[in-house]
Amino acid sequence: MRVEEAGKVGEVADTLLLDAALESIPYGFCVWSPQFRLVMWNKHYRDFYGFAPDAIHRGMTLEDVVHLSARLGNHPGQGPEAFYEHYTSELLANRDGARAKSQEVVTGGRIIETAHIYTDKLGWVVTHEDITEEIARSESLQKRKLELERQNIRLDAAVNNISIGLCMMDARGRLVICNEPYARIYNLPVTLLRPGTQLEDILGHLFDSGMSSSGTKQEYIAWRREVIAKREYGKNIHELNNRTILMQHHPMKDGGWVSTHEDITEQRQAEARIRHLARHDALTDLPNRIEFLEQMASTEAAVQRGEMAAVLYIDLDHFKAVNDTLGHAVGDEVIKQAAVRLWGTTRETDLLARLGGDEFAILLRPIDGVDMAAKVADRIVKAMRAPMNIGGQQIEIGASVGIAVGPGDGSRTDQLVKNADLALYKAKSEGRSTYHFFETGMDAELQQRRSIEAGLRMAMQREELRLMFQPLLGVNENRITCVEALLRWDHDERTIPPAEFVPVAEETGLIVPIGEWVLHEACRAAASWPDWVRVAVNLSPVQFRNRDLVGQVKSALGAARLEPTRLELEITESLLLTDSEATIAALHALRDMGVRICMDDFGTGYSSLSYLRSFPFDKIKIDRTFMRDLTSRNDSRAIIKAVIGLGQSLGMVTTAEGVETEEQLAMVREYGVSEVQGFLFSPPLQANTLANLLHSEAAKAQARRKAS
Repeated sequence: MRVEEAGKVGEVADTLLLDAALESIPYGFCVWSPQFRLVMWNKHYRDFYGFAPDAIHRGMTLEDVVHLSARLGNHPGQGPEAFYEHYTSELLANRDGARAKSQEVVTGGRIIETAHIYTDKLGWVVTHEDITEEIARSESLQKRKLELERQNIRLDAAVNNISIGLCMMDARGRLVICNEPYARIYNLPVTLLRPGTQLEDILGHLFDSGMSSSGTKQEYIAWRREVIAKREYGKNIHELNNRTILMQHHPMKDGGWVSTHEDITEQRQAEARIRHLARHDALTDLPNRIEFLEQMASTEAAVQRGEMAAVLYIDLDHFKAVNDTLGHAVGDEVIKQAAVRLWGTTRETDLLARLGGDEFAILLRPIDGVDMAAKVADRIVKAMRAPMNIGGQQIEIGASVGIAVGPGDGSRTDQLVKNADLALYKAKSEGRSTYHFFETGMDAELQQRRSIEAGLRMAMQREELRLMFQPLLGVNENRITCVEALLRWDHDERTIPPAEFVPVAEETGLIVPIGEWVLHEACRAAASWPDWVRVAVNLSPVQFRNRDLVGQVKSALGAARLEPTRLELEITESLLLTDSEATIAALHALRDMGVRICMDDFGTGYSSLSYLRSFPFDKIKIDRTFMRDLTSRNDSRAIIKAVIGLGQSLGMVTTAEGVETEEQLAMVREYGVSEVQGFLFSPPLQANTLANLLHSEAAKAQARRKAS
């Protein structure tokens, strides 16, 4: 193929080389000046439209070419004027350097795809390709598009119109053409940009300017010549003055080549950042679970040789309550501060990771013995015990730690991780804010817990839950004044104690639907009792995280048609640990309805007296642990006497739990207690048994009134 009417383009050798490059392009090619005059074209262009060799010439207007094309049968169904107006509008709209594509129909029904791009120096560079077969055969379309893209790179090199650096060299290693990005990437002087410049001169300048190379300048040039001699496509990444440059080598049939050069420094930095994020936690920038497990795996060989390493699993105590009550923004700050504190407990050789949520892990490597792991765990517990100041709020959480030490507790990653997790569960079950080493048998405990959790999820559906009721005796009234509803679970032919399943229900959130069921059942039962008898229901702190708790209480009272004054809700001091505004607001809303609020297990917490100031409780229940030692310990008697006196001065009802002997009853009666509860009067009763007892007492009371 010969480029026709191309004019004079530099030296003869350069012109021939450019002609050869364009003739190797397997599609039509033409250039329209900004004034819509024909600048250059090739034989494929004439063949596509059926132009005779002498039918078109340099300087011919686009309008004349369009009319000629229409007379030859091209663009059927569209007049030359309409086609010309549409085509020129399309060209004028594309002068921002972008490549625009469209399709044309020529004589014989062939479909030609045109692609044009505008440059200030040339005008519109247009390529034409017959894509009839590609449209008919979709499977080959992609291959031809890829081929088109490769050919487009050569075309762009010829017309100096690509955004990446590009240069064309002839078979003798002399510069034919290069573009501005190429000169800018390498900061080449003008003297090295002239056609005919030898490759060795350019390479020597690059080497002297800081091109990274493991050898001398001569070795670097020899290596580049070796790449060229192979006459194969090649790709290489090199460094120049702290910049990363991707170079691609494209050999040509005549022995020359085109090379592209792209500064990929930012791309490499972004890729490195992505790789970092894939293995690190976005909030704390600590290694994540993936990185932690891989580092663990790399430690396996040393552990299997007998070297000691420890895995510490860490869980933040009370974090979910903070997150739910104070919001995720505060929760994120807690996580970040916790990460800083945990990092302060480690050595340079240790690995701290955030596994997700409020879970962290530390790999201690190497260690001399289990004492070192215990010391680190102790530092963690103490560090996390200190209050955090976030946004002016004092937040107290804490941390529980589980420890597994290899090779004794396992030599494989999965064993150590699993055993550390089991030890963590044990630490949490023992009251939190402590640490525990793995012990044989913990797996069985975990399986039992999982069995309980799975059973609880089906308990209500299978009607395995039931309520028992234990009466409270009014000392002055000498009759039952209140009844506490106690939850029982009959599962697998045994009754599971609340102490065994309630913590699991709280940890999993199942206590919310279970607690709602208890409210409805207790209110429904109480509706059939005498009017002076109240029902007491225990509420978990987890239930207060449900913003609809007040609505649930209203629903239970309404469904049972029970007066709110006959319902008592018992809460523990742990509910008030965070002093949440939402919690206090919910308590006030319940009390405004007429529901009575009782503090259960009074005296077992750390700040009982301060809690009595934070909310006007209707009742305080003295924990049974004080009652157990009432007759044998003076301090227990003093505490109970003081609590009863405190309740009287604050106008609160006081209830003594765990009264089991006449001597205990006589003593608390003397101190002025309002109510007593315990096996001395009645154990927990079935609902129908309690109902019969209450109605029997009511009938006796009515008979006494009539007799008097």
